[in-house]
Amino acid sequence: MGYRVAVVGATGAVGREMLKTLAERNFPVSEVVALASGRSAGAEVSFGEKTVLKVRDLERFDFTGMDIGLFSPGAAVSAVHAPRAAAAGCLVIDNTSQFRMEPGVPLVVPEVNPHSIARRPKKGIIANPNCSTIQMVVALKPLHDISRVKRVVVATYQSVSGAGKEAMDELWSQTRGVFVNDPPLAEQFTKPIAFNVIPHIDRFMDDGATKEEWKMAVETRKILDPDIQVMATCVRVPVMIGHGEAVHVEFENPITERQAREALRDAPGITLLDSRDDGGYATPLEIAGEDAVFVSRLRRDPTVPNGLAFWCVADNLRKGAALNAVQIAEEVHRNGSLKVGGG
Repeated sequence: MGYRVAVVGATGAVGREMLKTLAERNFPVSEVVALASGRSAGAEVSFGEKTVLKVRDLERFDFTGMDIGLFSPGAAVSAVHAPRAAAAGCLVIDNTSQFRMEPGVPLVVPEVNPHSIARRPKKGIIANPNCSTIQMVVALKPLHDISRVKRVVVATYQSVSGAGKEAMDELWSQTRGVFVNDPPLAEQFTKPIAFNVIPHIDRFMDDGATKEEWKMAVETRKILDPDIQVMATCVRVPVMIGHGEAVHVEFENPITERQAREALRDAPGITLLDSRDDGGYATPLEIAGEDAVFVSRLRRDPTVPNGLAFWCVADNLRKGAALNAVQIAEEVHRNGSLKVGGG
């Protein structure tokens, strides 16, 4: 027997990746339903290599009898329809920012805090963290287990796919336009993204940080340790898929490079690719489509006590979104907190 699974936002980049990941990982399903807005109803999306699903209208869909809902339709849409699905008995795994910091809603990265979903949450919703947070806490967890992390300073290099398909199209059209002397038209970003970097993701807050930077701080504390201090600068770069992060960590107690390498090498969800020669590191281009968080450039940071620095990259559509959501569903299946039929 398998679960009845609804994928909400199925026509978007993350929704399509959710469908692909469910099929690739042979998640036990008896039925998969693709849902999106009314204007996408009737469109077709792939589930695995042989199955094509016709998209149904989210507004009209009755979640009664559905076991799991994988949501990635945007925060405003999740705010309306995730509680509706949960009230119908469907366990919602939501990839938007809507519920992440809500009390009683687990915020989960399975390699880091699977214990947070030992039982079905009262609200029926589990939140998927922000893509940039996920890859960082996966890399931090095995180090935190050796010596508690006190402070993190991180600069992100985030691909345009994190802003959706329209953002990817804008990078493509602007890049092409450079070579035919078309003036760049910035609609998805505040400035041209082609051959540029933009230190601005999400809206600005009163203290000068952006919402993306705030997310990295508060989500890290909720997932890993409430006492960790995080200072983030989040930057959009002209890369299609894959986020990079330069991470500087201050630990409570001494930790050697050797200890860190051994811990990272053995940790689930991490590939350590770090040799100190040309090309001995991972980049977004070469890890697109991969499941792991790749860690490179590990070295001592002599500017703080007990400091280490590293570079990490991950496919933001997979581990940063779709894969993490499916892994949460796998954990729920494994720990028995969800029975087929919504129990």
